[in-house]
Amino acid sequence: MKLTLRVWRQKNANSPGAMATYHLDDISTDMSFLEMLDTLNEELILRGEEPVAFDHDCREGICGACSLVINGDAHGPERTTACQLHMRSFRDGDTIDVEPWRASAFPVVKDLVVDRSAFDRIIQAGGYVSVPTGAAPEAHATPVPKPDADFAFEHAECIGCGACVAACPNGSAMLFTSAKVNHLNVLPQGAPERETRVLDMVGQMDAEGFGGCTLTGECATACPKGIPLPSIAAMNKEWLRATRKARKVGR
Repeated sequence: MKLTLRVWRQKNANSPGAMATYHLDDISTDMSFLEMLDTLNEELILRGEEPVAFDHDCREGICGACSLVINGDAHGPERTTACQLHMRSFRDGDTIDVEPWRASAFPVVKDLVVDRSAFDRIIQAGGYVSVPTGAAPEAHATPVPKPDADFAFEHAECIGCGACVAACPNGSAMLFTSAKVNHLNVLPQGAPERETRVLDMVGQMDAEGFGGCTLTGECATACPKGIPLPSIAAMNKEWLRATRKARKVGR
């Protein structure tokens, strides 16, 4: 395949960025998108030019490190992560635009790399359970109803890639935060922090500067792990419950 790439280049967070055009030949349809970028970087290095910086780690679709907007879509035209997107999804002669996540809470570090530490701080605010020290408890000591277990597992699939934020016209992190809140709040192990978790995590999300949610649904459409849109409504219900309880305690 012959391709024309238009890639966002930005020296650092304080420098202005712009799209740079590159031409590639002999790209195999069996390559992943990141392998195609590796090929581009090899050519740039051979020419004595600066390679394109981009995030990646496991390249198996489970770590959430890769973060690219490809032709205007978070992770590209398929519902998967950028590392699992293959070049057979494109045609010979295509022009492909590659940009970083676009959100005020995800500032560009360099080229296609953004700072997603805002997600880490949301997790630190309440994405944990109280675990006593000592021997591990017996696996069946705390029964969990099957519907609750299924709900928790569905939301635990979130890999924190940030595609939901990149796809949202408001730059909202509600889908990410709701996944992290819901998968713990529904389990008995998460009960001790149930109220403080949702209040603290939503509060931290707002403090990070993410936009407000207007339920456009773009987040759920872009999510490579299929976190459902009703997850947001479930978190809102938890937040209202916790807020009412906090007011009663305050009185």
